[in-house]
Amino acid sequence: MNAAGHNQLGRRTLLRATAVIPAAGTAAVVSGTTPGHAATAKAGGHRYDLESPRFSLAVLPDTQYLFDADSSDPEPLRATFRYLVSQREDANIAFMTHLGDVTEHGSREEITLAASTFGTIHGKVPYSVLAGNHDIDSGTDDQRGDSAYLDAFGPRRFSAMPTFGGASPDGYNSYHVLPAGGREWLVLALDWRISDSGLRWAQKVLDAHPTLPAVLTTHDLAWADDEGSAQLSDNGRRLWDGLIRGNDQIFLALGGHYWPPGRTVLTNDAGNDVHIHITNYQDRYYGGAGMIRLYAFDLVRNAIDVETFSPWFLGRDPEKRTPLEAETIELTGPVDRFSLSIDFERRFSSFAPVVPRKPRPASAVMPRGTLAYWRFDASGTASRAGADGPVGTETVVRDLSGHGNDLRVTRLHDSEPEILTWSGEHHGDQPAHASLRFDGGKGPDRGAVLTTSATAPLNSEKFTGGYTIETYLKLPDPFEGDHAWMGILSWEGRNGDAGKTTGWSPDEPTCSLNVTPERFLQFVVYPQVQDADPTSWSHALPVGRWTHIAVVNDGHHTVVYVDGSKIARNPTQPSTGIATLGKPFVIGGTQFEEKFGQGFYGWIGDTRIVKRALAPKDFMTALA
Repeated sequence: MNAAGHNQLGRRTLLRATAVIPAAGTAAVVSGTTPGHAATAKAGGHRYDLESPRFSLAVLPDTQYLFDADSSDPEPLRATFRYLVSQREDANIAFMTHLGDVTEHGSREEITLAASTFGTIHGKVPYSVLAGNHDIDSGTDDQRGDSAYLDAFGPRRFSAMPTFGGASPDGYNSYHVLPAGGREWLVLALDWRISDSGLRWAQKVLDAHPTLPAVLTTHDLAWADDEGSAQLSDNGRRLWDGLIRGNDQIFLALGGHYWPPGRTVLTNDAGNDVHIHITNYQDRYYGGAGMIRLYAFDLVRNAIDVETFSPWFLGRDPEKRTPLEAETIELTGPVDRFSLSIDFERRFSSFAPVVPRKPRPASAVMPRGTLAYWRFDASGTASRAGADGPVGTETVVRDLSGHGNDLRVTRLHDSEPEILTWSGEHHGDQPAHASLRFDGGKGPDRGAVLTTSATAPLNSEKFTGGYTIETYLKLPDPFEGDHAWMGILSWEGRNGDAGKTTGWSPDEPTCSLNVTPERFLQFVVYPQVQDADPTSWSHALPVGRWTHIAVVNDGHHTVVYVDGSKIARNPTQPSTGIATLGKPFVIGGTQFEEKFGQGFYGWIGDTRIVKRALAPKDFMTALA
């Protein structure tokens, strides 16, 4: 988010939470291997979407100068907490983690004030806190025993949080299980100086949650040079050798303590990347002013976008900000604002492999109104020759809806048998785990098509009440060769024969779904009712990746969806029905001027036609 975006958010009314959590008495001890509680989807009036593939982790480093004896000022941190509460829904904030050095001297007065300040966020956004060297006796490890810090920030404080999983017997190390992005994630909050017994506890937590990706947080992990290039500190090396490198679950490790901030990437024993980050702004104006980082996870883009800013300064009237306030609103250098590219599925495959979705029977994907459904596995044809063999011209692909719209194979332009082959490739959510590989092209023209018979019911259906046409396809990577305009599917009828006068040529099919040489998707239809040719255009389709396409008409207008997302260029022209003219339906090509040119080049999977408009939740990709 840029500074302008922050200013806009800052004009919103930031909620002022008043709940205060008193310092706890004797710390309760939690075993540390019990699973986290079920997460709530709503906290403090602000919703959090557990299933969205986009969510945020807030990271709060050293706040010690805000809690420094008689010069303490907790207001910047209260502003940060109010911001996180108010923005929980918009930023889909799953959790906040503090990296230690909550206070400057660790006195009971400082700790009590800090604990009261944390009441602003308590019960509204789940969070973790760990001890830094200024919060406890820095010469001790987690076996130090009682302390003012443990009384206020020990397990008892977190025990009612829906994410809290447990704490080590000493109370100084804890873990949380976060539901986010449709799965669970583990956060380990480890003491400034974890003991050998603490390391054994942390290993037991990981062993008890073997499929959860883990974020490790601690106070002293790494330091960086002025260019932001980080390397492990002595304590960080101990954590790396004793815990991180041998546990592939840990993909991100965060520390504070040192400044300037920095980052590096290390390779663990499994050969995978572990991102190491230092986050600390106590050297900045006003002790960092409660500055936070938001790690915005995007499981669709396979990225984590990181931004760093101060909600306290953000909430000020821009015209009244001092120069130091203005320059500290947001940090935009390469160690403060950046994106990480992480293929989450591949990175987590060693401990949490994605279980492929099983094939679904035809009966599970034929909703009311299904007029035709074709698939290219054994259930769709009795003549399948094998996993990768040519598809013979004697092949019949059955219409599994039972309406008799079977398809037969025709090779174009004397093409060789290998122009069309069976394939086991498929979209991950495709009902059938099979497809057809078309090797169409031009120079010379070549290809193959599948068509309905001259008497198939689909040929004469007008669809005046609406329709949905779905298919799966994949374009080869690289998209090589001299490829012309390619038809994916069409009806053979000519718009001129239907009496239409608006098209660029009377020989254009009355309905066709095509791919341009630039890989743009085009759907053009000549309606049964109107004299028009409303046309939809997509963005450039990806190569080397399966795509689900749905054309949805509600009886009045047509909308095209790519992977469940509505494309931008859908026509506003009325469009009622399809002028099919009793002509065959075709997969794999589009016929112009009574002939086919180039056939389709790529893979086509399950194809379905339904005589009504379906919502995206009812597409073939939808989870049953």
